[in-house]
Amino acid sequence: MIDSIRNIFTESIQTKIAAADALSDKIEKAADMLVNCLLNGGKILTCGNGGSAGDAQHFSNEMLNRYERERPSLPAIALTTDTGTITSIANDYNFSQIFSKQVKALGQPGDILLAFSTSGNSKNVIEAMRTALAKDMLIIACSGKDGGEMAGLIGPNDVEIRVPSNSTARIQEVHIVVIHILCDLIDNRLFGNEQ
Repeated sequence: MIDSIRNIFTESIQTKIAAADALSDKIEKAADMLVNCLLNGGKILTCGNGGSAGDAQHFSNEMLNRYERERPSLPAIALTTDTGTITSIANDYNFSQIFSKQVKALGQPGDILLAFSTSGNSKNVIEAMRTALAKDMLIIACSGKDGGEMAGLIGPNDVEIRVPSNSTARIQEVHIVVIHILCDLIDNRLFGNEQ
């Protein structure tokens, strides 16, 4: 059992090192996008399924409340949290529309859709991305594996943060680190570096 535990830690660490090498520029671009969106009065809409829904909520929580310092609340909405809306859309239309209908109602040009999918193939996340593009929103896609169908929707002004792994668990672990890095960069850019 101890060997198993150590192997999982080692695999997680190695994936994070590979991600740091491969994704730093993309994370920096994503942070710049988020800061510019917020400075221009925009908001961030987040979505994902399962563990990725938890990631979407985690980012929104850090923005609306605080990350590691006292600062004003920042506008972010997790599209995964309103069960009445989600179940009514899934029941009346289709589960693939649960995020896109919310993006259609809440998204504005200049807002950002922060979309999470470890496979890049979640139909409801892909539909949200299509709707965001139609509304002149920017997209930050956090994915893994080969990027899936999401990768084909990324335009020149968008960014894909694709974790170099095929393991859902390792991808989600890196997504959490990416969320924390983005929060740190946003706070430092908007409110100054803490000493």
